[in-house]
Order: sequence, then structure tokens, then C-alpha cells
Amino acid sequence: MEKVKESKVTKNKDDLDNHDDACWWSIHKGVKAIFLSISLFALLVRVAVSLHPYSGAGIPPKYGDYEAQRHWMEITINLPAKDWYQNSTTNDLSYWGLDYPPLTAYQSYIHGLFLKLFDPESVSLFTSRGYESYFGKLLMRWTVLSSDVLIFFPAVLYFVLAYSSNNSSFRKSDLAWQIAILLINPCLILIDHGHFQYNCISLGLTVGAIAAICTDKDLVGSFLFTLALNHKQMSAYFAPAFFSHLLGKCMRRRNPIAEVLKLGLVVLGTFAIIWLPYLHSVDAVLQVLSRLAPFERGLYEDYVANFWCTTSVLIKWKRFFSVKLLKFLSFTATLSTCLPSMIQQIRFPSKQGFLHGLLCSSFSFYLFSFQVHEKSVLLPLLPASMLALDEPSLFIHFLHYALLSMFPLIVRDKLVQAYLAIYALTFLIINASNKGQRKGRAFQSARVLFGFFLFCSLVLHVVYLVVRPPERYPFLFEAVIMLLCFSQFTFLAVFSNIKQWTLSKDVQPMDKQKLN
Repeated sequence: MEKVKESKVTKNKDDLDNHDDACWWSIHKGVKAIFLSISLFALLVRVAVSLHPYSGAGIPPKYGDYEAQRHWMEITINLPAKDWYQNSTTNDLSYWGLDYPPLTAYQSYIHGLFLKLFDPESVSLFTSRGYESYFGKLLMRWTVLSSDVLIFFPAVLYFVLAYSSNNSSFRKSDLAWQIAILLINPCLILIDHGHFQYNCISLGLTVGAIAAICTDKDLVGSFLFTLALNHKQMSAYFAPAFFSHLLGKCMRRRNPIAEVLKLGLVVLGTFAIIWLPYLHSVDAVLQVLSRLAPFERGLYEDYVANFWCTTSVLIKWKRFFSVKLLKFLSFTATLSTCLPSMIQQIRFPSKQGFLHGLLCSSFSFYLFSFQVHEKSVLLPLLPASMLALDEPSLFIHFLHYALLSMFPLIVRDKLVQAYLAIYALTFLIINASNKGQRKGRAFQSARVLFGFFLFCSLVLHVVYLVVRPPERYPFLFEAVIMLLCFSQFTFLAVFSNIKQWTLSKDVQPMDKQKLN
């Protein structure tokens, strides 16, 4: 009798495994077809936005971020790597000197070779400053598009496949909605393809790292995240979440020290390879590091919706406090607000908790770290987008105010038409799914208050465009936008931390077994 029972259990288990394999194959086959269709549409949206102006177009002497990116291509293809971060007669660091890690420099070098092949004048040393030919702009736009397609798009597919494999309740329509939310991110598209930057590379590498860790490929995830850190130092916004989640997983394994050492070797080895041209002396490393931490620029830029800029209405931080003290205060505030989320993941590591940890960590950096600007909102928006299926209300609410916080920058760049079009498109996509219409309990209970804030944000868009501020307070409307956005970001940061800790009760025993 026992043998019969045992054979039945084995047969049922085999049937279940076969069923899961069939579902996996079916879902993945469907998702890839859906992904291809949405990708083509997302690419068209990017091309449409790229037809609009860019940062600093036709505004000498320093133009804007477009010129900065072009100038880095000029420097990297004309000078040896050891001189890229050194001030000299051939590399004036006061004119858009490189201030990102070496992987950005290598990317600039590759793109510079591409420009040199088709339009050598656009990257010639000295004479190409302020170069703005139509063909040169077309080539520059293509470098961003290709970076997006080659790095960010595949990373999104990898994440959706990895995340959906752990939840059989997701339907194909849900996964299609998630893909659309990630690929048609209005803030990322406006900054990269309008304003002009390459955030798609560092964010794509981060998404790939998250997907790898969600599928328990921790070494691959560590490698990809190290690449992201070496492309843009702002990727450090996610570092506490990666550190605490991986440490929590290592501590639950049989040989935690060995697991930590393996991860450390991958990280240090990747850093060593990328920084190889600068490892010949301590001075060379310190010179690069000094360019990556420009404390002389101040605590914040423009009217960014974080703690320091918002409270500067009452406390003149820059006037009354030294840079040294401000660095200490910002570091302490950032670390202390990250700690609850980190502790939760060290004690109860889980895939969904990891995503919440990424959101909490990036919010802490955005709200309290040193040298934050409007574009930094892209970092907390990424994990919020990845959680859109589980927390649609949080994502939608955040997206409204992320867009609003960028609006003054968008107006300066003359991208209002593109902003309004992609704003409308995004919320059509959001409301195309019942996920987008579902309200969380916290948001439902305060819907009147949130509705009032939303109405205020829409009014502020109109006021900012058509009303001239008083001469005595020329930045009045920027300050009001900043205050409103800061209040909402603070609420969302607190909500995200509370939500993450509630997940502690739901860590499944299966997850614990897998880590053994």
C-alpha cells in the first residue's frame, strides 16, 4: 500500500512539473511576441520625442547636456585614456569635463568612433565645440536610440520573464501592461531622447541585475550592477538594497562567508578591469574620484523636490553651513533613512521585498543625499515601475508627481509639446488595464485628499505656462511645484517602508529552502 501511495505522489508531482513547464513555455512564447509589438511602438515614441529640441540647443557658450555628451566623445577619441580626467591645455575641465565613471568614458569613446566615421567634424578636437549640424544631431540621437534598444529593452524582457515566473496569477494582459509601463516610461524618454542623456544604459544594467537576482543568479546580478555603478555613480541610490538583499541571502546559506567572498571577488574584479587605465598610481585614482564627487556644485541643483531644497525656504543651508558639515548631515540622513529597509531585507530576504527595498533606498538618496537634481527622480521611478503590477496605485501616484517635478526643466528645454503628448499617452496606457484602475487601500481611504493634490498639480501646469510670477519672487511657481512634489514623495517613501516591513510576515518557507 505504501508503495502504491508513493507512486501516486510521484506521478502527481511529475504531472505538476510537466504542467508548470508547459505553462512556462506557453507564457514565455506569448510574452516575447507581445514584447516585440510593444517595443516597436516604444521605439516610435522615442523617435517622435527625439524630433524636438534638446538641452541648450543654440544657447552658447556652454549649450547644455547635448554638448556635454558630444564633447566627451571629442575628448575620448582624441586623447589617451590617462588624460580623460586630467585638466590640461587639450582638456579644459571647466568646459564640460568628464564627471562620470570610466564606463561612461568608454561608451563616449565608442559613440565618438561612430560619429567620426560619418561626420569627423562633429568630434574634431577644439574646433567642434558647439557643433550643431543637422546630420550631427541625427547621429547623436541614433546613439541614444541604439543604446536603449541594445541594453534597456532586453533588460526589461529579462525582468518581466523572471518576475512572471514566480507568480502564476499574472495573465498575459498583465504582463503586456507591465512591459508597456517599463518601456514607455515618460520621464526616461523625455530626459534621454528629449533633454539628451544616456540614462537608459545605467538603468538597463540595473534592471538586468535585478532580473538576475530574482532568478537567483546572484553573481551575474552583482556583475551587472557593478557595471551600472561604473556607468553612472547615481546608481549608488540602489546600492543599499543590493547589499542588504544579497547579504540576507548569503546569511541563510550553508557557507555564508564563502558566498560573500564570491560576490566580493566579482565586484572587485569588475571594478579592477574597468578602472585598469587609472590603477597605475593612487593620484590617478583620486583624480577620477574627485571628478565623480563634485561637492563644489552645492547641496542641490535648481528647485529639486528633496528635503534640503524644500527646507531651504526656511533654513538657508548653503549660506549658514559649511560644505563639510552639509556632507556629514546628508550622509547621516541618507544612511539612517535607508537602515529600516536594509534591516528588513537582511532578516527576511525575498524577491518582492528586494523591489520594495530598491524603492525605499532610492527614495532615501533622492530626498536626503548630496548633489541631487531633477533628473534623479528617474532612479526611484524605476523600482516603482517594476512594482506596478503589485502596487499600481503607488506607481500611478508617483508618476504624476515625478512628471510635475521635471516640468520646469521641460519648459526650459522647449519640450512642452512632447511632454503633454507623452503624458496623455502614458495615462491612456495606464487606464487600459484594470490594474491601472485598481486602488490600494491607503490611497482609497484618502482619495479626496489625493484628488485635491492631483487637481493642484494640473492647475500648476497651466499656471506655470501662462502666468508671469511676481518680480520680487521670480521662482515662486518652481517653489510651489517643489513643495507639492516633496510632500507626495515623502508620503510615498514612508508608505514604501511600511509596506516593505509588512512583507516580512509573508516570506515563504519555500524561499528559505531554496537558499539552503
